[in-house]
Amino acid sequence: MAIFKTILAPTDFSDVSAAGVRYACQLAKDIGADIIIFNVDVLDESNRIDKREIEQHKKRLGKFVAEKVADACVGLKMRQVVDAGQPFGAIVDCAEKEGVDLIVMSSHGRSGLSRMLIGSVTDKILRGAPCPVLVVPLQKEI
Repeated sequence: MAIFKTILAPTDFSDVSAAGVRYACQLAKDIGADIIIFNVDVLDESNRIDKREIEQHKKRLGKFVAEKVADACVGLKMRQVVDAGQPFGAIVDCAEKEGVDLIVMSSHGRSGLSRMLIGSVTDKILRGAPCPVLVVPLQKEI
């Protein structure tokens, strides 16, 4: 019996997040888990959800998966999900709603002033997630 049956892999469409999704896909293959690749349509201060924008994010997520991670996801039971909100809250909500057993995400590795000003979604997820979180570090070029 697998301890992790469903893995959530959030993406912001960046190359850094693609590395995290690819890692999540490989892990899912290794342990026989399903995977949810998740993107957040970040709301502005009006907090209104624009259905056209959600549809654009769904298309963009499909393109991201096809171009950046499809080869890593071959043979997996995978779903692509888009929701609107602020990244931290939307990721935690998705994990709770979907009953995921593990969140796998990459970190941009910001530190110092940059981290203080921008904040760290990964840090907030680590503190507020309803399940374990695996953080894939940014690979440093040699």
